[in-house]
Amino acid sequence: MDSSTRLASLLFTTAAFAFGQTVYPVANMFDPEATPADSIYNVSLLMLAICAAIFLVVGGLLLFTIVRFRRRKTDNSREPVQVYGSNRIEIAWTVIPVLIVIVLSLATARAVVEVQNKRMPPDALKVTVVGHQWWWEIRYPDLGIVTANELHVPQSTVAKPAHTFLKLLSADVAHSFWVAQLGGKVDLIPGITNSMWLDPRQTGIYLGNCAEYCSASPSGCPGSRAPAIRRMASRAINSYAVSVISG
Repeated sequence: MDSSTRLASLLFTTAAFAFGQTVYPVANMFDPEATPADSIYNVSLLMLAICAAIFLVVGGLLLFTIVRFRRRKTDNSREPVQVYGSNRIEIAWTVIPVLIVIVLSLATARAVVEVQNKRMPPDALKVTVVGHQWWWEIRYPDLGIVTANELHVPQSTVAKPAHTFLKLLSADVAHSFWVAQLGGKVDLIPGITNSMWLDPRQTGIYLGNCAEYCSASPSGCPGSRAPAIRRMASRAINSYAVSVISG
């Protein structure tokens, strides 16, 4: 099924089945449902593991020092022997952080390159997203369709991979497009064209998140999460969502 037919079926079935879909109201990067989100999730786990190891080592040494070298009643009042420097310790706490930074930088760079260098398949769904104060304009250029605040994309499966490529533009100020379960946060900057792609594995409604101060009225920010599914489904002006339906 080509992208035009697939999208047409999605748009016509969304109105009837929106309330029957699974809704993901909370942004959770630890519950990835698309390949770009998987890359972020894997890097996050590596970073958390390294930070946890550092915490355990430093906390363990601190606890050991507090217990082992605590003041006792039998101690005299003389000052203990002072150690003013250790080449081995200074080299260790210089080299180890550098190696950690290198590992994290390489892992992050690899994830970014894999996501950013993705080639667009010929049958990919092309969507242009324009951020406004205070709403999102969603254009499907191949179909001549324009909607507001709701992005409808096809489900991607092993049998039928489906990719959606987004061209991100801003009509006024800086905005931010972020649906945590599907991908990373991408800013929309006036005069600059950014892009991202999605391949959601699960059907449902994924609510967007406010991640950029774009006005003097935060309640009017187009990234504000809808307080209720009903408001989101009725295309409230201060919400946006990604609806994924099998086609």
